[in-house]
Amino acid sequence: MFPTFSFWFLLLLIFNFWPKTIAFTLGNQTDHLALLKFKQLITNDPYGILDSWNGSSHFCNWHGITCNLKHQRVTKINLPGYKLHGSLSSHVANLSFLKIVNLADNKFFGIIPQQLGNLLQLQELYLTNNSFDGKIPINLTNCYNLIYLNLRRNNLIGKIPIEIGFLQKLQKLSVSGNNLIGGVPASIGNLSLLTDLSVPYNNLEGDIPQEICRLKKLTVMVLSVNYLSGTFPLCIYNMSSLTTISAAQNQFNGSLPANMFNNLPNLQVFSIGGNNVSGLMPISIANASTLTVLGVSKNYFVGKVPSFGRLKYLWWINLEINNFGYNSRNDLEFLKSLINCSKLEVVSLSYNNFGGSLSSSIGNLSTQLSRLYLGYNQIYGKIPLELGNLNSLILLNMQDNHFEGRIPSSIRKLQKLQVLNLGGNRLSGEIPSFIGNLSRLFRLTLRNNMLEGTIPSSIGNCQNIQMLNLSKNNLRGVIPPEVFSISSLTIGLFLSQNFLSGSLPDELGHLQNIVTIDVSKNRLSGKIPITLGKCICLEYLILAGNSFNGSIPHSLESLKVLKVLDLSKNQLSGLIPKALQNIPFFEYFIVSFNMLEGEVPTKGVFRNASAFTVIGNNKLCGGILELHLPPCPIKGTKHYNLKLMAGIVSVVSFLFIMLSILTIYWRRGTIKKPSFDSPIIDQMIKVSYQNLHRATNGFSKSNLIGSGNFGSVYKGTLESIEGFVAIKVLNLTKKGSHKSFIAECNALKHIRHRNLVKILTCCSSTDYKGGEFKALAFEYMRNGNLESWLHPTTEMTDEPRSLNLEQRFNIIIDVASAFCYLHYECEQPVIHCDLKPANVLLNDSLVAQVSDFGLARLVSSASISLKQSSTIGVMGTVGYAPLEYGMGLEVSIEGDTYSFGILVLEILTGRRPTDEMFKDDHNLHNYVKHSIPNHLFQIVDRSLLPIELENNSENGNSCSIDPNVEKCLLSIFRIALSCSVESPKERMNMVDVIKELNIIKSFFPTEVQRRQGALQPQIT
Repeated sequence: MFPTFSFWFLLLLIFNFWPKTIAFTLGNQTDHLALLKFKQLITNDPYGILDSWNGSSHFCNWHGITCNLKHQRVTKINLPGYKLHGSLSSHVANLSFLKIVNLADNKFFGIIPQQLGNLLQLQELYLTNNSFDGKIPINLTNCYNLIYLNLRRNNLIGKIPIEIGFLQKLQKLSVSGNNLIGGVPASIGNLSLLTDLSVPYNNLEGDIPQEICRLKKLTVMVLSVNYLSGTFPLCIYNMSSLTTISAAQNQFNGSLPANMFNNLPNLQVFSIGGNNVSGLMPISIANASTLTVLGVSKNYFVGKVPSFGRLKYLWWINLEINNFGYNSRNDLEFLKSLINCSKLEVVSLSYNNFGGSLSSSIGNLSTQLSRLYLGYNQIYGKIPLELGNLNSLILLNMQDNHFEGRIPSSIRKLQKLQVLNLGGNRLSGEIPSFIGNLSRLFRLTLRNNMLEGTIPSSIGNCQNIQMLNLSKNNLRGVIPPEVFSISSLTIGLFLSQNFLSGSLPDELGHLQNIVTIDVSKNRLSGKIPITLGKCICLEYLILAGNSFNGSIPHSLESLKVLKVLDLSKNQLSGLIPKALQNIPFFEYFIVSFNMLEGEVPTKGVFRNASAFTVIGNNKLCGGILELHLPPCPIKGTKHYNLKLMAGIVSVVSFLFIMLSILTIYWRRGTIKKPSFDSPIIDQMIKVSYQNLHRATNGFSKSNLIGSGNFGSVYKGTLESIEGFVAIKVLNLTKKGSHKSFIAECNALKHIRHRNLVKILTCCSSTDYKGGEFKALAFEYMRNGNLESWLHPTTEMTDEPRSLNLEQRFNIIIDVASAFCYLHYECEQPVIHCDLKPANVLLNDSLVAQVSDFGLARLVSSASISLKQSSTIGVMGTVGYAPLEYGMGLEVSIEGDTYSFGILVLEILTGRRPTDEMFKDDHNLHNYVKHSIPNHLFQIVDRSLLPIELENNSENGNSCSIDPNVEKCLLSIFRIALSCSVESPKERMNMVDVIKELNIIKSFFPTEVQRRQGALQPQIT
């Protein structure tokens, strides 16, 4: 009997579909295993996102995974913002159906796997805001279906690969916020579909390639904060699709063509601040009808500003820090054209050469205008009443012009005003009482005018004021007590150089958070209130040039962060309180021309004659020798002399007895010359060559963790010491190594400090061949040295080697503390002679410990260091050693200070002093000196920049960093520059360095505060 038709049909179906079913099953297993491998490399999952990745459900149902319905193969991994910590598994490349990978805003580290280039269906790759390092994988350019490639805010190095031009379908490319070098590759011109090109916050250099003009669909071009140079290719001005040109903070030069805006009908953002562009502002700007942001600050533009009348969408215009204007009456005519810009919010014309007066038309500007900067120009005349129509203003800055007349009453209408700065003009009349109605003010500056009358008590209503500056006017009368009730006063109260009278009331103590009080050069009298001791944040107290009397209150010793105290030219009497010498950060004490008497203290600030002055006080005595004051009379002189004589007799008798005993022992030959070779061996656990040989597995290469000038360092374990140790074996065949061993032993003999590496034992013996053997054993530092963190190699993929700003600052303090101890607190001061990142070790908590004292010198022997140096070469390491060492001068603590300064510059910039870019007279010191403060964020290590700063740049805008962060960075840079100046005598000493760093620490924001702190928009 023959099979039926149905049987044959069923057989045919099985034959056709069985292989495919097997293929799908195998594919599913591959995807399943690949995802498990992905999860395996995640070391921390704080939100438990991957808990669902288990056998209880199909992987297509796992969190963040999307599969196609037909084949049940993974097409999308979507896990952004979950703070996943780990490295990216190369097994992801086995997900052959994968189209989208979004791992943005996590904590992935290590290299981006080259195997990702096998994902031929991949269309979107988002690795934004992680810690990936290494180079951009060239294999990624095999993913020819890629549309979006976003590698922003990582630690990538190397160049943008020229193979990027193979990604013919690419529409959006962002590699901003990395450490990329080289130029923008010409192959970028092959990406004919590209709409967004974003490469800011890198180290790119060179010209913009002409090939970029082949990108006919390009809408966004962001090149900000790099080292790009040359002129803008003229063809860019014909790219009609462009909406954003952002190239701020580079080194572009040349001028802009007059017709450049004629063919850019869609341009919305034009930001080129912080370059070297010169010439006139193109008159064709009037044709950029869609423009919203115009930023050309910090360039060299000159001449007349053209009309903006047709730019009805303009909301941000910044022309500051140029040479616009001719100091003529018509310079500000263009302001009338801004009346048509109904969306205008921010206008900055500061630091130019604008002359003329402000017309009443200023009151017709946009009702949305919130910030108006007119400072540092040549504008004259009265302040128009119509300015009061701009009732959305939160900031009005008109300082350092030639405005005259009274403060207009219409300003009372500016109820949203937070900053009012009219300082440095010729304003007259009284300070209007309506100022007290501006309740949102937090900065009021009326300094350097001709204001008269009294300070209105209504100012006390401004309970948000942080700074009040009324100095250098003609104000009279008493300071209203209401002023001292403003608890928000934190930045400062500046009332100097007026004609104020009366006394300072006890209510002054209410200003507990104020940093500066300056009431100098007035007619104030009475006693200095003891309540000043409650102002615990006070750093600067300037009371000079008044008629204060009585004694200096002892309560001032409570001002633990006080830096400057100026009481000069008053009528103070009594003693200088000794307690003032205990204020830790005290820098300057000026008390000249008073009627003080008694002994001048000799500790703290009183140790340095250049830090205080007491001239004009005829009854003072004692103090340090440099003051040349008469000695103070000694109480009970006769009784004291008897005690002194008895003491001398006792000492002489004791010395005679000791001399006799020593003579007897010497004659018997029992006194042996102390061994200089091993000065600390007898004080420690003894170890032999055999112990060390066994501890390091025969000094095997697998245990080698580093090498230096005079030997190698091995990781090992000793039976007598718990945990790992680092064993430094001297290479005695190298000239100077024997002295290096002695130097290190002598230097480490007595020193003990939290930030100095602790020596555990040493060995001076012979090896198995009978050769001389010397070694030192130290505590083992699991986190290695600072060099490996500042300049990680691509092989370091086991953990992210990156330090945030807070960690780097703490390391700087640690190193400074170590050197302050070595130079000033040791029983015998020590000069290290070789400070560099490789000699700064980090323990498990990233606490820094200075190591390698092989070149160290004791200060008592520094005078013979030149003779010794001939046997071991130039002291220190090239780039870190000061110039005077190379010229044959003695080693000194100032030399260590120089090395510290260079080390700090390297920590903050991420650049070695031996970088290729530093040639001839161009060095790391000058590189930083010439870059701050205006180009601060071009030199700071990219990994220290906040995310938001780079984010805004990509949108064509700019924003300023948290002011505290910027203040900290600038302060630390200035300390480093002061330490690394060429002249040793001009270098800051480590005591002052510690003081400065501790002051910075008091306002240093933590990482969390920086991330959460609001960024303030800045005109660029």
